[in-house]
Amino acid sequence: MKFDLSVEIAGIKMQNPVMNAAGTLDLEPVGVRELCQTDRFGAFVQKSITLEPREGNPQPRIYEVVGGLINRIGLQNVGVGKFVREKLPIIHMLKPVNVPLIVSVAGERIRDYLDTAIILQAKSEGRIAALEINVSCPNVENGLVFGSDANLLWELIMTLKTKISLPLIVKLTPNVENISLMAEAAVSAGADAISLINTIKKKALIERGPNAGQWIEGGLSGPCIKPTALKKIKEVMEKVEVPVIGMGGICDTEDALDFFRLGVSAVAVGTAGFRDPAAIVKIIDGLGDYLKEKGYFSLVELKTKEAR
Repeated sequence: MKFDLSVEIAGIKMQNPVMNAAGTLDLEPVGVRELCQTDRFGAFVQKSITLEPREGNPQPRIYEVVGGLINRIGLQNVGVGKFVREKLPIIHMLKPVNVPLIVSVAGERIRDYLDTAIILQAKSEGRIAALEINVSCPNVENGLVFGSDANLLWELIMTLKTKISLPLIVKLTPNVENISLMAEAAVSAGADAISLINTIKKKALIERGPNAGQWIEGGLSGPCIKPTALKKIKEVMEKVEVPVIGMGGICDTEDALDFFRLGVSAVAVGTAGFRDPAAIVKIIDGLGDYLKEKGYFSLVELKTKEAR
């Protein structure tokens, strides 16, 4: 029996519904594409780009905890100017032609987001399929301002919609009391899709290594945040009707299935890829095996028959 894993989100056609989370994969190092089999991805998500270059936070930046990982990278990137001149052509050359490119955008002010998005759109020459608007980074100063204020978020997305024709995917933070209010604000302003959750703000005392005894505060990711992700996604999906990309603690096919049973259109995998670079492809294969085992023709049929 034939089955179909393809999906379309905000006009973006994907061969399957599994992608990497922004900032968790770089195509440039030798062997990455072959090791991760990126030609199998549903989409490739480029790490957050800002208007000006950012050096990121000082070390320590990453610390592994039980069931997860705390990171405080700080949105290190070359800035949009150098990105479109030097990085984007390389990514376009390295990226498989059948895998859409989504670029994450971050900023501290509305004008930052707008100027960055305008440059990306103008210089992309059709290479970029969509922009993910990151309003949810917990490890930079003011990183949660737009993601935690519904009025500011509405103003941001509405402003972007006046100048940007690329689909806008708004990435929400779980570090708010009412995440569905944020989702409703983004959608009412014109968001084409929602992605969630980003990392959860946490703090830990480093117990080993050269930085032992120091505190690290940043975003927690990994399997320990999956229950929070599922709860937040369910809250959002009860309030908005645009496609939702779910993420947060997805390590294997069973995890991904839990998200699809809630009704998400696609999933993103982040921390699991650090431990196993083939995690995304294993999940894609596992979804295909599950459809075949159940006799389902498509992901839509799976979500309909196993909705929770």
